[in-house]
Amino acid sequence: MTEQNLTLLTDFYELTMMQGYYKTNNRDIVIFDAFYRENPCGGGYSVCAGLEQVIDYIKNLHFSPEDIEYLRSQNVFDEDFLTYLANFRFSGDIYAIPEGSVVFPMEPMLKVIAPIIEAQLVETAVLTMINHQSLIATKSARVCYAAKGDGVMEFGLRRAQGPDAGTYGARAAVIGGCIGTSNVLAAKIFDVPALGTHAHSWIMSFSDELTAFRKYAEFYPDNVTLLVDTYDTLHSGVPHAIQVFTELRREGKLPKRYGIRLDSGDLAYLSKKARKQLDAAGFTDASICASSDLDEYLIDSLKSQGAAVNSWGVGTNLITSKDWPAFGGVYKLAAIEKDGVFIPKIKLSENPIKITNPGNKTVFRIYDKETKKIKADLIAFADEIIPENEPLHLFDPIATWKRTTLPAGSFTVRNLLVPVFLKGNCVYESPSVMDIRAYCQKELDTLWDETRRFVNPQNVYVDLSDRLYTTKNQLLDVIHRQTRNIQ
Repeated sequence: MTEQNLTLLTDFYELTMMQGYYKTNNRDIVIFDAFYRENPCGGGYSVCAGLEQVIDYIKNLHFSPEDIEYLRSQNVFDEDFLTYLANFRFSGDIYAIPEGSVVFPMEPMLKVIAPIIEAQLVETAVLTMINHQSLIATKSARVCYAAKGDGVMEFGLRRAQGPDAGTYGARAAVIGGCIGTSNVLAAKIFDVPALGTHAHSWIMSFSDELTAFRKYAEFYPDNVTLLVDTYDTLHSGVPHAIQVFTELRREGKLPKRYGIRLDSGDLAYLSKKARKQLDAAGFTDASICASSDLDEYLIDSLKSQGAAVNSWGVGTNLITSKDWPAFGGVYKLAAIEKDGVFIPKIKLSENPIKITNPGNKTVFRIYDKETKKIKADLIAFADEIIPENEPLHLFDPIATWKRTTLPAGSFTVRNLLVPVFLKGNCVYESPSVMDIRAYCQKELDTLWDETRRFVNPQNVYVDLSDRLYTTKNQLLDVIHRQTRNIQ
């Protein structure tokens, strides 16, 4: 996964379009925006991730001799074009919103400025990297929010859609808030905590449960977490765990990290009963970990029922985002440079949400100065400035009667897009995954609780600047007049 040449990780039509641009001598500099239209899981926000993999992909973008030979064998591409590909390198600019940032629909998460033949090629790989990891990071943030400060471990590798999804999904899950992963390869590659206990097979491999517990505590004395539901949770598993904890305490070997794990049954009922048994034996600081097909909704429900769980292992529903399996990000042409000026371009649709925002844009985040919470995001042209010492007028670009004015000095502004590549050279250094995780937690704190709730969340407004809104409507009017004349 770390050494494979991914240049052919693209849709075939990207290459046929590239040949068309080459044959027509189209060297226009263009702008493509990567964005999405709807938050996953019916939520009020998303968490962007995957930028580090995009950076690696762009840095290593080249057609090997084997790639050229394969393309030649398709009998579609001419030799002059294949010669061009043999010397291909990305020479453009890329701007992106940093990983771990909170993002909302329609705003560019990544912007590519490059000759059209280069910008076209990278579409597919950029989208698959950002779409997948942003989906899992968002799901992870939701699961961790439901856990309300309890540690959440990512346990999903065996249920992921293959090794890449399991490994990069684990990375994204940690960015979204998980404290670590059971995936050892991901832990090694991305320098995140490797976590786990033991399986039922460990218990079953011994003649009895108590011996299995004792041996596990002997081999791993610094973290004794025992799986108690192999046979009978409350009449066998928990009492035997207590017996082992009592022996360790008597010998002065009880570690700071110890407890039990529940993997089946009524987790609310069993955890509360187990908590009483542990407390009665004097093990009030023993942790209770729960797994078993968890997601944010079940964890939230268990919390509301008073479940005595303070650690969660979440697998299938997290690593696959089972209830919302795709992020839906798209990559659309926004502008073409003519005589040094970017000419805005727009895509129309009968569905209003599929009408694109034209031009060379950026995204401004508007914060309430007092609470530090997000008031709105504003998509504007890249050369616009939003002064904090002047009133800011905002309006919904669809429901334009929804308007508000923020008084001067009541808000702060941040430009979300940062340069990643300039003239083909990487100018951005990706933080460590754990640093991105810490940044993401701060980002999530800028959301109002109403936006983070799972049912009918309050959406953050993503508005357009007056100039961008006017330009968009002018383009719509022009196209409308043109199509009427054709008819």
